[in-house]
Amino acid sequence: MSNHSSGPQGPAARQAAMAEQVLADGSATAAELAERFGVSLMTIHRDLDELERQGIVRKSRGGVTAQPSGVFESNVQYRLKTMRAEKAAVAARALQLIEPGMAIMLDDSTSTLEIARGLRVGEVTPLTVVTNFLEAINLLSDQRGIHLMALGGDYDPLHSSFLGVSCVEAIEQLRVDVCFASTSAVHGGYAYHQEQHIVSVKRAMLDAAARNVLLIDHTKLARVALHRVVPLSRFDLLLVDDGASAEALRDLDEHKVTYEVCARTGPGAPIVTKGSDDRAGAT
Repeated sequence: MSNHSSGPQGPAARQAAMAEQVLADGSATAAELAERFGVSLMTIHRDLDELERQGIVRKSRGGVTAQPSGVFESNVQYRLKTMRAEKAAVAARALQLIEPGMAIMLDDSTSTLEIARGLRVGEVTPLTVVTNFLEAINLLSDQRGIHLMALGGDYDPLHSSFLGVSCVEAIEQLRVDVCFASTSAVHGGYAYHQEQHIVSVKRAMLDAAARNVLLIDHTKLARVALHRVVPLSRFDLLLVDDGASAEALRDLDEHKVTYEVCARTGPGAPIVTKGSDDRAGAT
């Protein structure tokens, strides 16, 4: 068997690379994975058993597929790879709402991670950034002009973030100008998330901010997840990319949600503003 994998071959590294391939391709056979990673079928099946236990993949006879479950959707490696253009579009608009001297809070969503990427350009300083997301902490830790506050708590590798009671208590001691957050689903005037322990942290973040902005890609509209987070009225502005259907946008209109549709075609593209009042223009 040839080994086409160039990375380290410890089980954890191999499993991570295997998950990345399945996430990218959608599926793979055990034989293909054995060929790629230069290990036996028995070893591949052990690796796949572990990835299935983590909720990353679903095993089937002779192969494996990406796991389209709520647990899978929470996996940070999956979220980092999906809807990048859509997330970049809404994050570009969100960056326009940030002014020097502000204190902002970013949740552990990959949508707000795109905001952190934008802040690395360094055009909006000085700035205080508060977050529980390790990916964002790593991005901004060496950024001049940014006072970075990392929220502690119990580290959750599935989300690459710090959660739990101690994280909530840390948030409750703070007051920021704007919180930027995302959720798993939006429907019927509510934001939803599939995991209860994430909900408590998001609610605390929204309570700690003078203004709240929700960032979502269009696939999250007209969907529900297990837990209600908050009514959409808790957000001053909802940002969604231009893949949103007319029907989904009508649902937002019916619930008097202030939202903007952000074009994915690059800077300078028109932004369509909708909503029940003029809050969308405020910064």
